[in-house]
Amino acid sequence: MLFDLDGTLVDPAGAITSGIRHALVAHGLPDPGEARVEALVGPPLQVGLRALDGVTDENIDSIIATYRTRYEEVGMDDSLVYPGIVSLLEALRHENIYVAVTTAKPVNIARLLLERKGLTEHLDAIHGNADEHGSTGSSKTHIVAEALSHGDLEASSSVVVGDRYYDLDAARENSVASIGVAWGFAQGDELASADLQVENVSELAKAILGEQIARSFEIEARVMQEGAK
Repeated sequence: MLFDLDGTLVDPAGAITSGIRHALVAHGLPDPGEARVEALVGPPLQVGLRALDGVTDENIDSIIATYRTRYEEVGMDDSLVYPGIVSLLEALRHENIYVAVTTAKPVNIARLLLERKGLTEHLDAIHGNADEHGSTGSSKTHIVAEALSHGDLEASSSVVVGDRYYDLDAARENSVASIGVAWGFAQGDELASADLQVENVSELAKAILGEQIARSFEIEARVMQEGAK
């Protein structure tokens, strides 16, 4: 199982969008608003930020540096693991299912976030962008390919789980099945090309593990309990 990070395992809880808006304003640029920035969650910042007014080749690196400083100081702690995810990962581990993260984040930042959120112990590997300057564009194809190779995984028996079309495209381009999750940052009907769409973690658990195993780990109950906190 290859999981996206933000919008799939972890809810940034506004940390990414508020951090981007903070960085833009700090550099004298207009605040594009929450909805506009939310659409940027998914691809590397070097790609997404270029769609905003006032972002240029000359200021983009300093904007990203300001964003990352704030994200490490505040945003990571504000981020929340989605209800039921820990129980799902525990169940996958119990069933000896290989689990890796495939994210467009710089891999060092992804590792730090996962460690702070207590998820590292449930993972076999973490894969992200080694290149922080976005030379690979918005594609995650190389990240999924790296995960398959590193884990010696068969594409035909692997699944990518994510909340954006970048995840679905990377799955298809590596001949891997995909599951689109509805609780993330999908815009419009962009998950329509997924092999399967799920509305919540309980549905995801049943799709991966089967209803009986999912119930044995009380994932549905955990979703309700954790979501009420």
